[in-house]
Amino acid sequence: MLTLKIDCKTFAPFTNSLALICMLWLSFVPRSLAQDPEGAYLLLQNARLVIGDGNIFDRGSILIRESQIIAVSESLAIEFPEQTVVINLEGKTIIPALIDAHAHLGYQGADSWGAENYSADNLIANLRQYAYYGFSAVFSAGSDPEELALEFQQEQNSGTGIPGTARFIFSAGMAPPGQGPNNQFLDHALQVAESTGMTILHGITSPQSARLAVREIAEKGIPFIKIWVDDRAGTQHKLEPENYRAIVDEARAYNLSVFVHQQSAEDMPALLDAKVNGFLHGRIGAGYTSAIAEQTKAADAFVIPNLGLGELRFEAIGDDTFLSALLLPEIAAGLMASESQRQVNPARDEIAEQELREGFARLLAAKVDIVLGTDAGAVPDHPFGYTGHRELEIFVRLGMTPMQAIIAGTSKAAQSLGLTDLGLIEAGYSADLLILDDNPLNDIRNTRSINRVLLKGREIDRSQLEIN
Repeated sequence: MLTLKIDCKTFAPFTNSLALICMLWLSFVPRSLAQDPEGAYLLLQNARLVIGDGNIFDRGSILIRESQIIAVSESLAIEFPEQTVVINLEGKTIIPALIDAHAHLGYQGADSWGAENYSADNLIANLRQYAYYGFSAVFSAGSDPEELALEFQQEQNSGTGIPGTARFIFSAGMAPPGQGPNNQFLDHALQVAESTGMTILHGITSPQSARLAVREIAEKGIPFIKIWVDDRAGTQHKLEPENYRAIVDEARAYNLSVFVHQQSAEDMPALLDAKVNGFLHGRIGAGYTSAIAEQTKAADAFVIPNLGLGELRFEAIGDDTFLSALLLPEIAAGLMASESQRQVNPARDEIAEQELREGFARLLAAKVDIVLGTDAGAVPDHPFGYTGHRELEIFVRLGMTPMQAIIAGTSKAAQSLGLTDLGLIEAGYSADLLILDDNPLNDIRNTRSINRVLLKGREIDRSQLEIN
């Protein structure tokens, strides 16, 4: 394979003849960004950089050594070592790789959904699909067998790692005994718990049991707890306030974060008083008032709107080539337009749409941290990665700017999960980057125009995952 080695120390185009020669040579650089295994330097040059915090460099440069960004410049002039591989990305846009802060991994397989699919191999397949769509990390929220998940996480973070996968992050789950997830999902989670002999859901019956469970989770080294405060339309018991207050209080003593699944905005003030860290379902309709938005901001809690789960089940997503490339033909056919449910352009309820717009306006006015999360994998046919791009489109439709949506899917998502090396294009951060052919600031749907995905400085071979 041909690679280009540049010996010049500083590259500043059009200032001298050497720079012009460099520019001419760069147009012949091959597509692959593969690097030498040790000590390799890679320079991504002449691209629009959307940093992830609101800043833009129109013709910026990123210098990468192995897996890490070591320098970022807002100009084309940047110091780099000899024998650096230089890639000219004129006309391209680079954003930090995306992060999904609410998903459920392991249950969705290539041709079915359920407990029978849960395995380390299927986790890898799910995480490779996320990588295909330009995601650097995924938070699996309270539905994984803990010991298996810890072992998988340790393997992924080891020296050899699991190449080509988004980073796996997960939480322990807490709810009243034998409850929590939606009733269909609950049955399958309990089957996985039984078949593995491992804990998935910690049943909480009292403040004392809550504190004991938190200590057990802390001893295992799991930094996140998810609680369910939802009666599932009267079919389950809602976690009582005295119990979730004990969970949060004990979690704070061990420096653990507590995220909430809730279905009612009316439950949010008491949960904020208890000092939860964030909400995995932002119930931001008419019930989510300006007072709750301001309380959310004052508590420094984040909100995941998570709207695509409700919307996309009515859309003919099997017709979307951005998704269908990864689907078995029979699965794609089941997601295409039908008279019974899925439509190409399903009608939206105008009143509900307006309430959501107003809810987004209240979030933005209060400067609440809005975070990307999809709930992918919690039900069949809510595909990993694809739904993240669609969620960003919903954000913009309801009033966010494309820049705000990108921040929600990068730096804000990283902050919500305590990921200090992801979500920004900045020196010292992991070289997890999404290179786009078109500018997403002009149209958020341009996050689909994926040219390359880099995770830890290495390009993902996306073609290997495509079926069609």
